[in-house]
Amino acid sequence: MTNTKAYAAFSHQSPLAPYAIDRRAPGAHDVQIEILYCGVCHSDIHQVLNEWGNSHFPMVPGHEIVGRVTGIGSSVESFKLGELVGVGCMVNSCHHCPDCEDHQEQFCNQTVFTYNSIDVDGSPTYGGYSTQIVVNQDFVLHVSEKLDPASVAPLLCAGITTYSPLRHWRVGKGQKVGIVGLGGLGHMGVKFARAFGAEVVLFTTSPSKVADAKQLGANSAVISTDPEQMNQHLASFDFILDTVSAPHNLDAYTSLLKRDGTLCLVGVPDHPHPSPQVGNLIFKRRQIAGSLIGGIQETQEMLDFCAEHNITSDIELIPIQKINDAYERVLKSDVKYRFVIDIASLKSS
Repeated sequence: MTNTKAYAAFSHQSPLAPYAIDRRAPGAHDVQIEILYCGVCHSDIHQVLNEWGNSHFPMVPGHEIVGRVTGIGSSVESFKLGELVGVGCMVNSCHHCPDCEDHQEQFCNQTVFTYNSIDVDGSPTYGGYSTQIVVNQDFVLHVSEKLDPASVAPLLCAGITTYSPLRHWRVGKGQKVGIVGLGGLGHMGVKFARAFGAEVVLFTTSPSKVADAKQLGANSAVISTDPEQMNQHLASFDFILDTVSAPHNLDAYTSLLKRDGTLCLVGVPDHPHPSPQVGNLIFKRRQIAGSLIGGIQETQEMLDFCAEHNITSDIELIPIQKINDAYERVLKSDVKYRFVIDIASLKSS
């Protein structure tokens, strides 16, 4: 066991504060990683505030991890010491169920999440707001040295969360695609949809984000609270990716879909969305779907795609001592577009 510096939440009402955790020594199939950067995901805030009702404390959040390999187990062949690697939302699964065999580990009934979960040895998992982590080799990802490692960190959740549904529904040239919300998820959705060759329309409630959306690659932007602007796009979209994690009216977007179009939800609200009108779906054979991150194979595909196309997240780098302020700013949408913690600030504290 290795004593490791971390930051933790001790209840849903307390700010995050310094904490010491024990990391296991690398087993035969494990990779030990010195963490360099960790993204701040809105899911971290949901979990710390226990808004999903499944939080266990003390909790060390963080599942957008980039670091370097400092140790490898005797059976590890795919990684070498000093290599730049990433860890996302999962650190293990059962490895043999139909979902795992299909490289869809995120749907496994025994998925071990990077934090607020129970590891295979029965101990709680602690995430990336820490100086090191030990992970099964099957859940470690190769990161290209061509990309800025701090800006890569959010790809491990925000990136794959938007990449996976766009790939699954075969978004590409000749399609009109909407992205709802220009936050940590939405700005990655815009980048990927444009890279795939689609016509991209950003939906936002904030007029101030229109210029940003176009700079990020959107062909146009729509103020979703303006009925006239929304009506100009009725029944014209092949696919809409909804990244908003607050309850809202889905009918406003399903009515914009073509026949057989899909509205895909990737934001998880703390209260249910209002029930959609069934007729709005039936009479155009539209569908509302959901998507959960992506499997390890697809996440590696996404990282390789990003290296090829020079795609990373737009970030604001912070010391870990500013994490509570960062949470408050995320809740106010006061970040462009993802906070990333420089873990060097934790090592030196």
